[in-house]
Amino acid sequence: MSISTKYNPKEIEQKWYDSWMQRGFFRSTPNPKKEPYTIVIPPPNVTGVLHMGHMLNNTIQDVLIRRARMQGKEACWVPGTDHASIATEAKVVAMLKERGINKSDLTREEFLKYAWEWKEKYGGIILEQLKKLGASCDWDRTRFTMEEDMSAAVIEVFVDLYRKGQIYRGVRMVNWDPQGRTALSDEEVIPKDTMAKMYHLQYEVVLEDASGEKTYITVATSRPETIMADVAVAVNPNDERYTHLHGKSVRIPLLGKEVPIILDEYVAIDFGTGALKVTPAHDLNDYELGQKHKLQVIDILNDDGTLNEMAQLYVGQDRFAARRNIVKDLQEAGLLAKIEEYKSVLQTSERTGAVIEPRLSMQWWCKMDKMAKPALEAVMEDNIKLHPPKFKNMYRSWMENVHDWCISRQLWWGQRIPAFYLPDGSHVVATTAEKALELARKESGNEQLQLSDLRQDEDVLDTWFSSWLWPISVFDGFKDPDNKDILYYYPTNDLVTAPEILFFWVARMIMAGFEFRNELPFRNVYLTGIVRDTQGRKMSKQLGNSPDPLDLIEQYGADGVRAGMLFSSPAGNDLLFDEKLIEQGRNFSNKIWNAFRLIKGWEVDESLLCPNETAIKWFESRFNEAFVQIEDHFSKFRISDALLSVYKLVWDDFCSNYLEMIKPAYQQPIDRQTIDTTVSFLEKVLKVLHPFMPFLTEEIWHDLKQRKEKEYLIVASWPKVEQFDKGLIEKMDRVLNVVGAVRNVRNSKNIANNKALDLAIKATSGADYEQFLGIIRKLANIEEVSFVEDSLDGAISFVEGGDEFFIPMEGNIDVAAERERLQKELEYTKGFLVSVDKKLSNERFVSGAPEAVITNERKKKADAEAKIHAIEQSLAAL
Repeated sequence: MSISTKYNPKEIEQKWYDSWMQRGFFRSTPNPKKEPYTIVIPPPNVTGVLHMGHMLNNTIQDVLIRRARMQGKEACWVPGTDHASIATEAKVVAMLKERGINKSDLTREEFLKYAWEWKEKYGGIILEQLKKLGASCDWDRTRFTMEEDMSAAVIEVFVDLYRKGQIYRGVRMVNWDPQGRTALSDEEVIPKDTMAKMYHLQYEVVLEDASGEKTYITVATSRPETIMADVAVAVNPNDERYTHLHGKSVRIPLLGKEVPIILDEYVAIDFGTGALKVTPAHDLNDYELGQKHKLQVIDILNDDGTLNEMAQLYVGQDRFAARRNIVKDLQEAGLLAKIEEYKSVLQTSERTGAVIEPRLSMQWWCKMDKMAKPALEAVMEDNIKLHPPKFKNMYRSWMENVHDWCISRQLWWGQRIPAFYLPDGSHVVATTAEKALELARKESGNEQLQLSDLRQDEDVLDTWFSSWLWPISVFDGFKDPDNKDILYYYPTNDLVTAPEILFFWVARMIMAGFEFRNELPFRNVYLTGIVRDTQGRKMSKQLGNSPDPLDLIEQYGADGVRAGMLFSSPAGNDLLFDEKLIEQGRNFSNKIWNAFRLIKGWEVDESLLCPNETAIKWFESRFNEAFVQIEDHFSKFRISDALLSVYKLVWDDFCSNYLEMIKPAYQQPIDRQTIDTTVSFLEKVLKVLHPFMPFLTEEIWHDLKQRKEKEYLIVASWPKVEQFDKGLIEKMDRVLNVVGAVRNVRNSKNIANNKALDLAIKATSGADYEQFLGIIRKLANIEEVSFVEDSLDGAISFVEGGDEFFIPMEGNIDVAAERERLQKELEYTKGFLVSVDKKLSNERFVSGAPEAVITNERKKKADAEAKIHAIEQSLAAL
């Protein structure tokens, strides 16, 4: 059988993915004879397409699930998508505009019909793209957060929490998107660096004697258009500049309305002017200050960001137009002291790009304090482990300062809030309109009420209110709490996600797990870093710095991309993406392919005896040593380190060293024992490599031997930890260092690799080289090896492991050039020794430095002296 000279991912990736799918290797059903291993995918937005963050996240998940499958566990990776209320509604509105339709011209039912049409057409794109990456999800289990059963679970949870008193309706401060006309959660707000203006306004102090000269207090604000909503000016009671103003009032510029000066230590004396305008309706901190001092709340903004009648001035104007006009009017009135520019962060809507307005709004809220306690405990006590654990402090900070959750959104796409309003304005909460009617009749005592008398709340629930139930609802744990799936697969094992949603999603899932199943939802949370470009910028379409993952797969192959993404992505640390990493991944694929071709190209002579026992014993030990490291990395969720250990094992130990040790001479056959053992080694290597590079490894696995129908690598058994000979590994390390040193001599002296050299060994360390002489001869192209007791004249020498090695120079090097090189090296080493001696003769240094540092300096001195001695001998020989 002829093997392609070059590995071509395009020829094999789709073939093997289809084959895995057809044979049902990704499918999972409860199996009491097996240990379950479960991952639920962080559901990507149904609007989404594959980006670099998805690529990293899902590669890690696939590595974990493939390894578990090979370990003989019942591996189940549940895929799905999130309905993404805000993003999807924006997409549908944009689609309608292209058709000349405005959302406002449609009924809710008509709009939802278009939304479902859009979802069916575009909603599955990202899941299809994940297949190109090699994601081995159980696609038969694919879920969608707005499918019927999952929506029913959301409504059931809302009603349950409402009846427990944990959900309520009230007016509170929210992030308001004036363009989308909806409240937003914090993670739907995108901060943007900008240059802003600080306006220093003059508030006239109200004096008892109006005949005197006017006195002003200067207040700095970045939003002068909100002064009409001011209800006080606050100063710190300890600020001596304003002691004379305690108990007095000021007039709001232009409006002339009197408001009190209040005292509160919240105001920073050393920030701004030390005087703070208090606008409870339009600033969260001001709102809390207002609550504390029982101040009036005046909301001057409409839903669309225009000023309402309460503003009295600039009514009907957009907030930014009002800002321009009020600044002009303040200047003309002499009430604008100065304007300063400063660096600021603008909070904008992820959906519309509009500047967010802090605003008091009637919304639905979920109390979090009670649910937060067991969720905090679970992480602090490591019942749920965060990887890396550095995120525990962030988690604790959030959970100890948890706020009630605004769960309502002023949208149509999503689960509609199951609250029904009666004609008198009161409301009932129930899972269906019919149940709501029954409840309304009972609570009101009015048996004449009809369905037409009830009006359902127009708002939908925050998308996170469905995704926080994800680990339970994907297994129908609300619909049927004791079904086989939920009892077998829940709690799930590992969650892979991004740190930025640690609170918004991860913490809430933990809360839901304890609240609705009295159990944690997963045991480990692996937190990936953010994928950034080489300049450290977060990758985004707007910056144009993010490559298309599918283009990378097309160019480098899925295996190359997967390996490249993982080469430098330790948990919790951002990945500085460089396409060279993907090239390295592709090169790794080619290295493995070439090793496979080399082995398959050897002819076997059954009559030959095995000459490679030392090499075979060494690689067997080296594999087992590396495998222990790999397993340790996996146990600590150091996925990148695990891959790097595999990479070194494959590239250095197997390809560069072992295969070179056992490779027969040109066009010579190999013995049966060596080839069979080497094939079994390659199979082990393919097993540990498969989770990272599934396509290439499956291809080689099948080409290596004639496999039976079910003998696929994807379900082959994961290796077991076995004993290894540490002493043999250390001896071989020394031998390989000697080989490396000989190669360095060749490079530095321009001696051709095909020119055989002689090597003399002056062994004073007690090291045994006898059993390795064949390997040294072969790898370093040495003709004769001899053991000597004295230095060899006319030879190049090097020291390795306390032993000295000599390569005769005659006929091999330019003597004059070598003398010059050695002289320079001698001068440098003597200079280095002088600097070390100075340190060691400095009493202050010796008495103050740690013992380890002193020991290290003494070793440097000894090494330098040995090197000087060797160089001087070499020069004498010349």
